[in-house]
Amino acid sequence: MTPAMSQSSPCLWTRLPQSSRSPRDRYKHACCSYDGSVYVLGGRHSSCLRDFWRYSVVCNEWTELNCSGEAAPEELEEHSVVAHEGFLYVFGGMLDSAYTKWRCPLWVFDIEKQKWVHWQGKTGSPQTQTPTNRKGHSAVVLGSAMLLYGGFVDMKGSSQEFWSLDFDTMAWSLLTGSQQGSLGPGPRHSHSATTYQSCMYLFGGLKGLREQRDFWRWNSSSHTWTSLRNKSGPSRLMGHSTVAYKDSMLLFGGGESQNSPKNCLWRYSFTTQTWSQAATLPGSNAPNKIHHCCAGLGPSYKSSTSSPCSSPGLQPSLLDGRLRPFKNKCFPAPLTFLGSEGAIELETFSPDRRYGSQKTHSQSEREGLIGKDTQRIGNCLTFENKAFRTQCTDEDLLNGEDDDVALHLPDLLLVLGGRPCSRHSPISIWQMTLTDS
Repeated sequence: MTPAMSQSSPCLWTRLPQSSRSPRDRYKHACCSYDGSVYVLGGRHSSCLRDFWRYSVVCNEWTELNCSGEAAPEELEEHSVVAHEGFLYVFGGMLDSAYTKWRCPLWVFDIEKQKWVHWQGKTGSPQTQTPTNRKGHSAVVLGSAMLLYGGFVDMKGSSQEFWSLDFDTMAWSLLTGSQQGSLGPGPRHSHSATTYQSCMYLFGGLKGLREQRDFWRWNSSSHTWTSLRNKSGPSRLMGHSTVAYKDSMLLFGGGESQNSPKNCLWRYSFTTQTWSQAATLPGSNAPNKIHHCCAGLGPSYKSSTSSPCSSPGLQPSLLDGRLRPFKNKCFPAPLTFLGSEGAIELETFSPDRRYGSQKTHSQSEREGLIGKDTQRIGNCLTFENKAFRTQCTDEDLLNGEDDDVALHLPDLLLVLGGRPCSRHSPISIWQMTLTDS
């Protein structure tokens, strides 16, 4: 740790227990968040997987989705998935074969209709050029386009191709990004990328067989690459992940090799252009992970580059008969027992617990679980524990002015799967909360 590096706000790590109705543990999979849910596709365990799951953070439950049919992908690993205006876009990750040369490895899932659709049907003109199959590339949403960088292409190794997919026309275009004085990151795979405002930020990865720690910014307005200083930032990494958070970027995990997973959480400020490493609260330990997935939920993780992505057809089915999320209008109070100011204590209520107006034989047990400060108003719960100064009820959501489920979630970063992975256990999920959120 260099003297110039500062400590970021401390964070709280919690492992979320999973039920038997969960996907198996995995790595080299792909995931993204949309409207308060996380979608997980494929990856590798003892072999390449094809299953497709949705995790509801509100209900804390998994639902397996259909991944069969002509329009659905096959077994995938080291692929990518992004969400935009009610659709998931999956690219790459196919097992290398002669078949991959005959088709663009892109699949589209309609979230509202819950089915895979033929993306070729959304464009009226034939494609002149499309990217070939690859693994370990990055894909991000910037405006109304998906930007895809690098990847490992069979027989060719690391690629430096930089593609753009226009969501409106479903047309691919090859971005050069190699104007005078701006060469770009070069060949790269197993790196990370995220977006902020009109720029894409790319960190580390593998150039051939060598790990990198360089840091780049792509400006979509000027179509130029800029190399950013990284003296006080992370070391050489591959298999890590990044997400945009408020006016900064969070980078987690990865390692210098497949067998050296790390648990460092780094934060890069876009405004000050400085790195800081987040400390963990006492009694909180981050997992060592590589080739995992990270998904940010809550208003601070919402992308500022994409169009509004609320799907009205989703929310009745999500909320009907389920626990309703609460509005994140609570202000953190000091928690002296954690030794830190402003930390947040979270309790999870499972969907099968019902609180009616009549006492049952287990009422006393439930009251003990919920706590003394919990009150029951009709069939609604309101609580004010050590961490909150104001009371919140599920009626806040129904009477709220905003219908986006994601806006009612607290700011959470979920780390799903990754190596090392357990042999027979459900997928591991870790929850991280920054105390400044």
